[in-house]
Amino acid sequence: MFGFGKKWTDESGHRKPGPFGPYYLHELINSGGMADIWLATDSAQNHCAIRCLRNDHRLDFKARRRFIRGCEILAHIEKHEFIIGYIGHGKIEGCHYLATEYVEGANLKLLMAQNDPILAEFAGNILIDMAIGLEHVHQSGYMHMDFKPENVMVSRNANVRLIDFDLAMPRPESPRRLSGNPGTPAYMSPEQLQRQPVDHRADIFAFGVTAYEFLTFQKPFPGETAAEVLARQLDRGSGFRNPTELNTAIPPALERIVLKCIETEPDKRYPYMSVVVRDLESALYV
Repeated sequence: MFGFGKKWTDESGHRKPGPFGPYYLHELINSGGMADIWLATDSAQNHCAIRCLRNDHRLDFKARRRFIRGCEILAHIEKHEFIIGYIGHGKIEGCHYLATEYVEGANLKLLMAQNDPILAEFAGNILIDMAIGLEHVHQSGYMHMDFKPENVMVSRNANVRLIDFDLAMPRPESPRRLSGNPGTPAYMSPEQLQRQPVDHRADIFAFGVTAYEFLTFQKPFPGETAAEVLARQLDRGSGFRNPTELNTAIPPALERIVLKCIETEPDKRYPYMSVVVRDLESALYV
């Protein structure tokens, strides 16, 4: 009763190209974490992306719950140009899936690793569009909770889409303690790493870390473990470098925005992403 029939999977358990309910899976374009992502077409031959929960996670109830919750949250977020377009989700042939628009491009992490020229050409647009997208998530009543370069898709003409809402959750009226602590430590706020109550300002911190890395190609708080990352966050005197020390082309006003986003104390950060957007547009003359 669980998983795919052998007819539809290869020896490693990955689904093969072919029919998938009303869709046709053409090419596996990414595989990692708990899901595979396919380039597909629907019954009208429109391109889309199909994200399938991997077969080896079919009995991982926590992973399955996160996957389904991410689908449901994306479905509830009002359509926006900087959020991946939702088409539908459900279960086909025992496989939980999410259908979204297909974006021809790569995630920001990969583009940074390749030092893609598009980053320098459209740096300001990418920063502002990421901020606007995250602002929309918050205004829709949610926190992303896994904002990082890997979860920012950038198309070939530099259009941005925020993706992967598996860790997203409703935005609380006041900071609250989380029952779990999933995420990527390098982008997590000090209060989250210390298991203290959090709110949307944890996302603002993650945006600041992402912006710092995007502008300098270095993480502000490097570390191999969550404890190492936290130690660097709490002790800014131990090797912390301002962005302009690593990239002199960064405008001082933009540096101030990034540094305000990554303040250790939540109350010293920006209160809302809308204010970040306003200051970014001012600093970058948009």
